Amino acid sequence: MPLLEIVVTSETALSAIATAAAFGRRIGKHVIVVRDGAGFYTSRALAAYMNEATWLLEEGAPVDGLDRAMTAFGFPVGPVTLLDEVGIDVGAKVAKVMHDHFGERMSPPPSMEKVLADGRLGRKAKRGFYTYDGAKKRVDESAYDLLPGGRSRAALDARAAQERMAYAFLNESVLCLQEGILRSPRDGDVGAIFGLGFPPFLGGPFRYLDHLGARFALETMERLHARHGERFRPAPLLVDTAREGRTFHVPGR
Repeated sequence: MPLLEIVVTSETALSAIATAAAFGRRIGKHVIVVRDGAGFYTSRALAAYMNEATWLLEEGAPVDGLDRAMTAFGFPVGPVTLLDEVGIDVGAKVAKVMHDHFGERMSPPPSMEKVLADGRLGRKAKRGFYTYDGAKKRVDESAYDLLPGGRSRAALDARAAQERMAYAFLNESVLCLQEGILRSPRDGDVGAIFGLGFPPFLGGPFRYLDHLGARFALETMERLHARHGERFRPAPLLVDTAREGRTFHVPGR
């Protein structure tokens, strides 16, 4: 893990932050300093992204289709593979914490409880959304029996799926900056690339938003909000940035 995320509170001494940051750099880490809060930065942005992936599963998307969509977008692994690797039980615990703190915006789909109750913890239990029997990894079709629609998976619109998962990530990143969890857009980009595998050629969530244009990003979020509800309510900072014609990064830096 090339990232070190140092979490501070209002009572953390500057000397303690400096000592931790210096140590992190000395052991070869990319260091960011974030304010304490549920999920800090990286886990919180990832939770929004992963939550949207599980909603797509709930709606009938195929497991491997979602993974192919996001590796094509530029992530090193797809969201369902990542959920199996981290542990479905861990993902469920994080989802509950996020839902408790952020309400409807982070509400998980109900079927994930059935998946967990079936003993599917992911790779560590050799039971997840994929098989782990020593042969070539493949989708465990029996997992679909726990989801709405069963094994009849819908044809995936990869571009629409990419948009939903990516914009969930982008919006949560902007909320973290707005709330002071992040100190700067630069920290958000470094944290996402080196901590979460956000596509480096996109420059991180804030460079990517600047490339898209805040106005275009806001229009996309408003469309997603109208279609999918509270999970896509645009961050007020994104709204202000778009209306004022600004960028997140200072031009030329």
